[in-house]
Amino acid sequence: MVEKMNGLSLDLIIHPGETVKEFLEEKNMRQEELAIRIGVSPKHVSEVVHGKKGISPAFAKGLEYVFGAPMTFWLNLQSIYDKEILEYEEQQNIDDEEIAIVKSLKDVIKCAEELDLVKKGKNIIEQIVELRGMCNVNNLTFIKTLFVNKVAFRKSQVVETDIYTLYVWLRICEIYAQKNEIEQEYDAEKLKSKMIEIKKCMTLDKGKAMTKLKQIFAECGINFQVIKNVKGAPVQGFIKKSGEKIILTMTTRRKFADEFWFTLFHEIGHLLNGDIGSTQYIDFEETESKTEKEADNFAAKALINEEDFKSFINTSKITEESIKKFAKKQNVAPFIVVGRIQKERNNYRLFHEMKVRYEW
Repeated sequence: MVEKMNGLSLDLIIHPGETVKEFLEEKNMRQEELAIRIGVSPKHVSEVVHGKKGISPAFAKGLEYVFGAPMTFWLNLQSIYDKEILEYEEQQNIDDEEIAIVKSLKDVIKCAEELDLVKKGKNIIEQIVELRGMCNVNNLTFIKTLFVNKVAFRKSQVVETDIYTLYVWLRICEIYAQKNEIEQEYDAEKLKSKMIEIKKCMTLDKGKAMTKLKQIFAECGINFQVIKNVKGAPVQGFIKKSGEKIILTMTTRRKFADEFWFTLFHEIGHLLNGDIGSTQYIDFEETESKTEKEADNFAAKALINEEDFKSFINTSKITEESIKKFAKKQNVAPFIVVGRIQKERNNYRLFHEMKVRYEW
């Protein structure tokens, strides 16, 4: 156990019996007389005064008659005492393992603070208590078992994943979405009809594009958001069913615009391909599977017509001007075409000056 805890001290937690004692002294009344006036045993009064017994509603009503202070005053004192005792006991149950977990969560806690989901400036004990509530667990060490038994996911095959960081990050996605609730229920057919409109957003500057995307997705019953990526949670997208609505979270891992938009359509592919099942889908970086390949194929075809691209790529000379003209015909930004050319030719320096970088 931790030798010393910062936070509440038992010496500072005042039992309401102390206040009863003060009233008795002020009235120059003995405990036996108070027992007679209320109709309880002298032992009962003694146990209340010495903090061995709490103040019940009936006893509080009796104190109201005897001392004139309202029943609610006494019950409020008892409520405050009970709350502080629970908080004290909660803090004493914090061990070194939980402290180590929170210390490792520095980046994801900062993310939660920036989104106003947790308060800034708390000491580590207060952070543990707050994170327990945020993660809906009585002890942060339970998260690992919870993930194994309840949350099905495929880890990144390349980037290291920290279970605790990932779990807190996912809770951030869910809680932040709840703060920005949408009205419409998820409609896959409407989403399909919005493909061109979504593609047009990439021609806007980043800020306006994200605002427009939120609006379009909301009309389809999708709560769209972009959440800061953190070390230990190598996620490129997170999709979760929330009643009859969908939460779709993108991360800031993608700095180049073509990568961000391809990933966005990749996530749309997961949605329309029915990959999230009845719960959720965590889309990790560098994960290979049939499901991922199918989402990639959806994104490639949704962004650029395959036959049109083959004809374009086989032209004798590709220039900046021809890229812009082709992009316009495909209703995409030129950087999308550049990204596709670079991948096709396996040369990521081709037309690099036409790429757009997002500063998150």
